[in-house]
Amino acid sequence: MAVWAGQARAEDLHGKAWDAPQRGVLSQSLSDSLAVAPDGTLWAWGLNNNGQAGDGTTTPRLTPVRVPGLTDVVATAAATGNFSLAVRENGSVWAWGANNSGQLGDGTTTRRLTPMQVSGLTNVVSVAAGRFFSLALKRDGTVWSWGANNNGQLGDGTTTQRLTPVRVPALTDVVAITASGSQSLALRGDGTVWAWGSNEFGQLGNGSGAGSAVLPRRWWV
Repeated sequence: MAVWAGQARAEDLHGKAWDAPQRGVLSQSLSDSLAVAPDGTLWAWGLNNNGQAGDGTTTPRLTPVRVPGLTDVVATAAATGNFSLAVRENGSVWAWGANNSGQLGDGTTTRRLTPMQVSGLTNVVSVAAGRFFSLALKRDGTVWSWGANNNGQLGDGTTTQRLTPVRVPALTDVVAITASGSQSLALRGDGTVWAWGSNEFGQLGNGSGAGSAVLPRRWWV
């Protein structure tokens, strides 16, 4: 079975190979869109009020513009918090746009109008973007996070904001990640789903709508 850009291969309980969908060649927030062309170039359009189109401006783009400096892109994530992420074929992660909570992972809270590489991350296969935080999945099945953490959405056991990537502890063999608002989800190769972060609407699936989880918890299979 062919694996397209942004997918990860795992084995189900019967030993049959399957492809776990990831954020891949298309991504969209409430106001902006990203698309990877067949040649690996990245294109953006939309509001661009914080430079999330990555073209060095804050000019609204009503038609696609190429994100300069990025080639061999295999996965993207567009965030409602007005920032963007991309993964290149070599496993590097690039970020740009709003950075008020450190969601670009460059050690600052400075807005970036063009892509910059997230330091300390290698062998990444996919990324996910919450409102003001970011997740990355490495080829070895580990998950890394950075940015806002007021609801424990980084999964590191604290509510401390992180300006550079930290590993989400206790999670291994992860094949898919996603993030939205202030919560995160991970799918492991054994088919179990793990959740952490905000839970005001029951989005963690633990049977209640109260509190947050600052560490990944297995809620259902």
